Amino acid sequence: MKKYKYLLIFALGAFTLSSCFDDEVVSDQFGAGSNLVGFTDDATGMNLTAVADGNEYEFDIKMMTKGARLQDVSNAVTATISIDASSTAIEGTHFRLDSKSIILSPDNNLLGLLPITMITTGINPPLDEDPVVVLNIESVSGDGSVVVNGKQLKAKLLYLCNSDLAGDYALTVDYWRFGALVGTYNFTDTFTKTGDGQYRTNTVGAWFGTSIGGDAGFTFIDVCDQITIPAQNLVNLYSNIVEGVAGKSSVDPLTGDIYMEYTVCATDCREYYANYVKL
Repeated sequence: MKKYKYLLIFALGAFTLSSCFDDEVVSDQFGAGSNLVGFTDDATGMNLTAVADGNEYEFDIKMMTKGARLQDVSNAVTATISIDASSTAIEGTHFRLDSKSIILSPDNNLLGLLPITMITTGINPPLDEDPVVVLNIESVSGDGSVVVNGKQLKAKLLYLCNSDLAGDYALTVDYWRFGALVGTYNFTDTFTKTGDGQYRTNTVGAWFGTSIGGDAGFTFIDVCDQITIPAQNLVNLYSNIVEGVAGKSSVDPLTGDIYMEYTVCATDCREYYANYVKL
């Protein structure tokens, strides 16, 4: 059976000042008084995607150590991982952890990658509910100045049908704020395929291309004609969060046209209703 290895990276972009966007200070979730081991993506979670073709797909879970006294850590530390009882994904059916411990070394800045394998044999998408793996860090040993940060990681397993949405679309997007229509915008948008069932648009809201800097557009995932827009920073640059409205975005299987609903939120939310017609 083939195995494919992916490094799934959802990087937080730099936060910059702008007269048009809310600039927010993100607090250090790891605290200021201790050295804490945690999952890098514990705040946002992870989406692992794979075509259900009978193969196995390997991803990496990023782990890191942060704190005010990292310079005091001289020994490698071992973090022990457990699967939380709240997981809806079944070990051995949906996923596999070949190792439930990881060594974080000062030589690598106490960073590490924990492999997780997504199993697709016997899976027939679309599923009624996407299975979720919930992981805990049970313990840390090796250096007394390093402890667990106590945060879980939730990784959603998205089983895909074959997806081919890349290309150009005529886009009409309605922008609403405070319950009123602010404006309607028309663009020619382009979807670029970035992975199995994963795409990047060239437009987000009323902003085309790199008109506001950062990485143009937003990332979305196609799971058997159901569209998911995971929470992400606006153009990977601003602290505003772009996120789809659950269950509201989909592909018309007959025409190939796409409808999406999403918000861009900071102190309040801007609502966008987007229609994409395949060109």
